[in-house]
Amino acid sequence: MQKYELIERSIIKKYKKEIWHKFIAAVKEYQLIQRNDRIAVCISGGKDSMLLAKCIQQLQRHSDFPFEAVYLVMDPGYAPANRRLIEENAQLLNLPVHIFESNIFHVVDNTDRSPCYLCAKMRRGYLYSKAQELGCNKIALGHHFDDVVETILMSMLYGSEMRTMMPKLHSTNFTGMELIRPLYMVKEADILAWKRYNELQFIQCACSFTEREAQAESVMGSKRQEMKQLIKEFRRINPNIDMNIFVSAHNVNLDAVIGYRKGGDKHSFLENYDMIAALPDEE
Repeated sequence: MQKYELIERSIIKKYKKEIWHKFIAAVKEYQLIQRNDRIAVCISGGKDSMLLAKCIQQLQRHSDFPFEAVYLVMDPGYAPANRRLIEENAQLLNLPVHIFESNIFHVVDNTDRSPCYLCAKMRRGYLYSKAQELGCNKIALGHHFDDVVETILMSMLYGSEMRTMMPKLHSTNFTGMELIRPLYMVKEADILAWKRYNELQFIQCACSFTEREAQAESVMGSKRQEMKQLIKEFRRINPNIDMNIFVSAHNVNLDAVIGYRKGGDKHSFLENYDMIAALPDEE
Protein backbone atom coordinates (compact mmCIF):
# COMPACT_ATOMS: atom_id res chain seq x y z
CA MET A 1 0.00 0.00 0.00
CA GLN A 2 1.38 3.40 -0.98
CA LYS A 3 1.86 6.27 1.47
CA TYR A 4 -1.13 8.29 0.19
CA GLU A 5 -3.36 5.21 0.57
CA LEU A 6 -2.30 4.84 4.21
CA ILE A 7 -3.04 8.53 4.78
CA GLU A 8 -6.48 8.15 3.20
CA ARG A 9 -7.14 5.07 5.29
CA SER A 10 -6.26 6.97 8.48
CA ILE A 11 -8.98 9.55 7.73
CA ILE A 12 -11.78 7.01 7.36
CA LYS A 13 -10.49 4.45 9.88
CA LYS A 14 -8.32 5.75 12.74
CA TYR A 15 -9.86 9.24 12.68
CA LYS A 16 -13.29 8.15 11.53
CA LYS A 17 -15.09 9.65 14.54
CA GLU A 18 -12.95 12.76 14.97
CA ILE A 19 -12.57 13.80 11.32
CA TRP A 20 -14.53 11.80 8.75
CA HIS A 21 -17.87 11.66 10.58
CA LYS A 22 -17.70 15.36 11.46
CA PHE A 23 -16.79 16.28 7.89
CA ILE A 24 -19.76 14.30 6.58
CA ALA A 25 -22.04 15.75 9.28
CA ALA A 26 -21.19 19.33 8.24
CA VAL A 27 -21.66 18.56 4.54
CA LYS A 28 -25.12 17.13 5.25
CA GLU A 29 -26.37 19.48 7.98
CA TYR A 30 -25.44 22.68 6.15
CA GLN A 31 -26.12 21.26 2.65
CA LEU A 32 -22.65 22.23 1.46
CA ILE A 33 -22.32 19.96 -1.59
CA GLN A 34 -25.06 19.19 -4.10
CA ARG A 35 -25.39 17.08 -7.20
CA ASN A 36 -23.30 18.32 -10.16
CA ASP A 37 -21.41 20.93 -8.13
CA ARG A 38 -17.97 21.82 -9.44
CA ILE A 39 -15.94 22.81 -6.39
CA ALA A 40 -12.61 24.61 -6.27
CA VAL A 41 -10.91 23.17 -3.20
CA CYS A 42 -8.56 25.96 -2.18
CA ILE A 43 -5.22 24.67 -0.90
CA SER A 44 -2.92 27.09 0.91
CA GLY A 45 -0.37 24.41 1.75
CA GLY A 46 -1.27 24.19 5.43
CA LYS A 47 -2.61 21.21 7.36
CA ASP A 48 -6.26 22.31 7.23
CA SER A 49 -6.58 22.81 3.49
CA MET A 50 -4.59 19.66 2.70
CA LEU A 51 -6.88 17.59 4.94
CA LEU A 52 -9.91 19.24 3.38
CA ALA A 53 -8.67 18.26 -0.08
CA LYS A 54 -8.24 14.62 0.97
CA CYS A 55 -11.70 14.53 2.60
CA ILE A 56 -13.38 15.88 -0.53
CA GLN A 57 -11.37 13.49 -2.67
CA GLN A 58 -12.64 10.62 -0.51
CA LEU A 59 -16.20 11.90 -0.65
CA GLN A 60 -16.06 11.95 -4.45
CA ARG A 61 -15.32 8.23 -4.41
CA HIS A 62 -18.11 7.32 -2.01
CA SER A 63 -20.79 9.93 -2.69
CA ASP A 64 -24.32 8.91 -3.69
CA PHE A 65 -24.39 11.70 -6.27
CA PRO A 66 -21.82 13.05 -8.75
CA PHE A 67 -19.85 16.25 -8.23
CA GLU A 68 -16.50 17.52 -9.45
CA ALA A 69 -13.53 18.99 -7.60
CA VAL A 70 -10.62 21.11 -8.77
CA TYR A 71 -7.69 21.27 -6.33
CA LEU A 72 -6.63 24.88 -6.58
CA VAL A 73 -3.34 26.27 -5.26
CA MET A 74 -2.60 29.97 -5.45
CA ASP A 75 1.04 30.97 -5.07
CA PRO A 76 0.86 34.52 -3.68
CA GLY A 77 4.63 34.86 -3.75
CA TYR A 78 5.91 31.97 -1.66
CA ALA A 79 9.61 31.48 -1.04
CA PRO A 80 10.93 28.69 -3.33
CA ALA A 81 11.22 26.28 -0.39
CA ASN A 82 7.54 26.73 0.54
CA ARG A 83 6.38 26.37 -3.07
CA ARG A 84 8.44 23.19 -3.34
CA LEU A 85 6.96 21.76 -0.12
CA ILE A 86 3.42 22.33 -1.40
CA GLU A 87 4.24 20.56 -4.66
CA GLU A 88 5.91 17.66 -2.83
CA ASN A 89 2.96 17.27 -0.46
CA ALA A 90 0.50 17.33 -3.35
CA GLN A 91 2.45 14.51 -4.98
CA LEU A 92 2.74 12.60 -1.69
CA LEU A 93 -1.02 12.92 -1.04
CA ASN A 94 -1.96 12.10 -4.64
CA LEU A 95 -3.67 15.46 -5.18
CA PRO A 96 -3.82 16.67 -8.80
CA VAL A 97 -3.33 20.35 -7.99
CA HIS A 98 -3.82 23.29 -10.35
CA ILE A 99 -1.31 26.02 -9.41
CA PHE A 100 -1.56 29.66 -10.43
CA GLU A 101 0.37 32.73 -9.29
CA SER A 102 -0.46 36.18 -7.92
CA ASN A 103 1.51 39.09 -6.45
CA ILE A 104 -0.39 39.34 -3.16
CA PHE A 105 2.63 39.12 -0.85
CA HIS A 106 4.37 41.92 -2.76
CA VAL A 107 1.31 44.17 -2.49
CA VAL A 108 0.72 43.39 1.21
CA ASP A 109 4.38 43.89 2.07
CA ASN A 110 4.20 47.45 0.74
CA THR A 111 0.98 48.68 2.32
CA ASP A 112 0.18 50.76 5.37
CA ARG A 113 -3.16 48.99 5.81
CA SER A 114 -3.70 45.93 8.02
CA PRO A 115 -1.62 43.35 6.12
CA CYS A 116 -3.47 40.22 7.28
CA TYR A 117 -6.90 41.68 6.46
CA LEU A 118 -5.74 42.87 3.04
CA CYS A 119 -4.05 39.53 2.30
CA ALA A 120 -7.20 37.55 3.19
CA LYS A 121 -9.41 39.84 1.11
CA MET A 122 -7.12 39.68 -1.93
CA ARG A 123 -6.70 35.90 -1.65
CA ARG A 124 -10.48 35.45 -1.62
CA GLY A 125 -10.89 37.59 -4.72
CA TYR A 126 -8.18 35.79 -6.68
CA LEU A 127 -9.57 32.38 -5.69
CA TYR A 128 -13.14 33.27 -6.66
CA SER A 129 -11.95 34.66 -9.98
CA LYS A 130 -9.81 31.63 -10.90
CA ALA A 131 -12.49 29.19 -9.72
CA GLN A 132 -15.10 30.92 -11.86
CA GLU A 133 -12.70 30.87 -14.81
CA LEU A 134 -12.36 27.09 -14.35
CA GLY A 135 -16.14 26.61 -14.41
CA CYS A 136 -16.63 26.12 -10.67
CA ASN A 137 -19.71 27.26 -8.77
CA LYS A 138 -18.19 26.94 -5.28
CA ILE A 139 -14.91 27.42 -3.46
CA ALA A 140 -14.15 25.29 -0.39
CA LEU A 141 -11.94 26.65 2.40
CA GLY A 142 -10.28 24.81 5.27
CA HIS A 143 -11.68 26.74 8.25
CA HIS A 144 -12.43 24.42 11.17
CA PHE A 145 -14.36 24.27 14.47
CA ASP A 146 -11.76 26.28 16.40
CA ASP A 147 -11.85 29.07 13.79
CA VAL A 148 -15.61 29.32 14.29
CA VAL A 149 -15.41 29.52 18.09
CA GLU A 150 -12.57 32.03 17.99
CA THR A 151 -14.52 34.21 15.55
CA ILE A 152 -17.55 34.25 17.86
CA LEU A 153 -15.39 35.37 20.79
CA MET A 154 -13.49 37.98 18.78
CA SER A 155 -16.71 39.51 17.49
CA MET A 156 -18.02 39.89 21.04
CA LEU A 157 -14.82 41.10 22.70
CA TYR A 158 -13.47 43.33 19.95
CA GLY A 159 -16.37 43.92 17.52
CA SER A 160 -19.16 44.58 20.03
CA GLU A 161 -21.48 42.23 18.19
CA MET A 162 -22.57 38.61 18.15
CA ARG A 163 -21.62 36.98 14.87
CA THR A 164 -20.01 33.80 13.67
CA MET A 165 -18.11 32.37 10.72
CA MET A 166 -20.86 30.94 8.50
CA PRO A 167 -20.62 27.38 7.09
CA LYS A 168 -21.51 28.74 3.64
CA LEU A 169 -21.99 32.11 1.98
CA HIS A 170 -23.14 33.50 -1.35
CA SER A 171 -20.49 35.67 -2.97
CA THR A 172 -21.49 39.32 -3.26
CA ASN A 173 -18.96 40.08 -6.01
CA PHE A 174 -18.97 36.89 -8.09
CA THR A 175 -22.46 36.04 -9.31
CA GLY A 176 -23.50 32.42 -8.83
CA MET A 177 -20.49 31.57 -6.64
CA GLU A 178 -20.63 30.20 -3.10
CA LEU A 179 -18.06 29.68 -0.36
CA ILE A 180 -18.31 26.51 1.74
CA ARG A 181 -16.44 25.31 4.84
CA PRO A 182 -16.72 21.49 5.08
CA LEU A 183 -14.35 21.17 8.09
CA TYR A 184 -16.75 23.35 10.12
CA MET A 185 -17.21 20.69 12.83
CA VAL A 186 -13.66 19.28 12.87
CA LYS A 187 -11.48 20.35 15.80
CA GLU A 188 -7.97 21.63 15.21
CA ALA A 189 -6.53 19.23 17.79
CA ASP A 190 -7.76 16.29 15.71
CA ILE A 191 -6.28 17.76 12.53
CA LEU A 192 -2.94 18.10 14.33
CA ALA A 193 -3.23 14.52 15.60
CA TRP A 194 -3.87 13.28 12.02
CA LYS A 195 -0.86 15.28 10.79
CA ARG A 196 1.45 13.87 13.47
CA TYR A 197 0.18 10.31 13.04
CA ASN A 198 1.05 10.40 9.33
CA GLU A 199 4.35 12.27 9.95
CA LEU A 200 3.37 15.08 7.59
CA GLN A 201 4.96 18.53 7.37
CA PHE A 202 3.02 21.47 5.95
CA ILE A 203 3.72 25.16 5.55
CA GLN A 204 2.16 27.74 7.84
CA CYS A 205 1.51 31.37 6.94
CA ALA A 206 4.60 32.14 4.89
CA CYS A 207 4.36 35.83 4.08
CA SER A 208 7.31 38.09 4.84
CA PHE A 209 5.22 40.19 7.26
CA THR A 210 4.45 37.17 9.44
CA GLU A 211 8.08 36.09 9.35
CA ARG A 212 9.20 39.56 10.50
CA GLU A 213 6.66 39.54 13.33
CA ALA A 214 7.85 36.12 14.46
CA GLN A 215 11.45 37.30 14.44
CA ALA A 216 10.48 40.35 16.48
CA GLU A 217 8.67 38.13 19.00
CA SER A 218 5.72 40.50 19.21
CA VAL A 219 4.34 40.62 22.75
CA MET A 220 0.74 41.19 21.70
CA GLY A 221 0.54 38.47 19.08
CA SER A 222 -2.52 38.05 16.87
CA LYS A 223 -6.04 38.38 18.19
CA ARG A 224 -6.77 34.84 17.08
CA GLN A 225 -3.88 33.51 19.14
CA GLU A 226 -5.25 35.53 22.04
CA MET A 227 -8.61 33.78 21.61
CA LYS A 228 -6.92 30.37 21.52
CA GLN A 229 -5.26 31.11 24.84
CA LEU A 230 -8.50 32.44 26.32
CA ILE A 231 -10.41 29.29 25.34
CA LYS A 232 -7.61 27.18 26.80
CA GLU A 233 -8.05 29.00 30.12
CA PHE A 234 -11.83 28.57 29.92
CA ARG A 235 -11.42 24.79 29.52
CA ARG A 236 -9.87 24.63 32.98
CA ILE A 237 -13.24 25.69 34.33
CA ASN A 238 -15.40 23.74 31.87
CA PRO A 239 -13.87 21.26 29.40
CA ASN A 240 -16.91 21.62 27.13
CA ILE A 241 -16.73 25.41 26.91
CA ASP A 242 -15.73 25.54 23.23
CA MET A 243 -18.60 23.26 22.23
CA ASN A 244 -21.02 25.37 24.26
CA ILE A 245 -19.87 28.52 22.44
CA PHE A 246 -20.24 26.72 19.08
CA VAL A 247 -23.76 25.47 19.90
CA SER A 248 -24.82 28.90 21.16
CA ALA A 249 -24.53 30.25 17.61
CA HIS A 250 -27.08 27.61 16.54
CA ASN A 251 -29.40 28.30 19.46
CA VAL A 252 -29.99 32.07 19.66
CA ASN A 253 -33.02 32.90 21.81
CA LEU A 254 -34.48 36.03 20.19
CA ASP A 255 -36.93 36.40 23.09
CA ALA A 256 -33.93 37.24 25.27
CA VAL A 257 -31.96 39.45 22.87
CA ILE A 258 -32.05 43.22 23.27
CA GLY A 259 -31.29 43.99 19.65
CA TYR A 260 -30.28 42.38 16.38
CA ARG A 261 -29.67 43.21 12.72
CA LYS A 262 -31.32 41.50 9.77
CA GLY A 263 -30.68 42.43 6.15
CA GLY A 264 -28.98 45.63 7.27
CA ASP A 265 -31.98 46.75 9.37
CA LYS A 266 -31.72 47.14 13.14
CA HIS A 267 -34.41 45.68 15.40
CA SER A 268 -35.09 46.12 19.12
CA PHE A 269 -36.97 44.02 21.66
CA LEU A 270 -39.09 47.15 22.25
CA GLU A 271 -40.76 46.76 18.83
CA ASN A 272 -43.05 44.00 20.12
CA TYR A 273 -42.62 44.44 23.86
CA ASP A 274 -46.14 45.75 24.58
CA MET A 275 -47.73 43.24 22.17
CA ILE A 276 -46.65 40.06 23.90
CA ALA A 277 -48.00 38.58 27.09
CA ALA A 278 -46.00 39.29 30.21
CA LEU A 279 -43.67 36.47 31.19
CA PRO A 280 -43.11 35.32 34.77
CA ASP A 281 -40.43 37.27 36.58
CA GLU A 282 -37.01 35.69 36.47
CA GLU A 283 -35.88 34.78 39.94
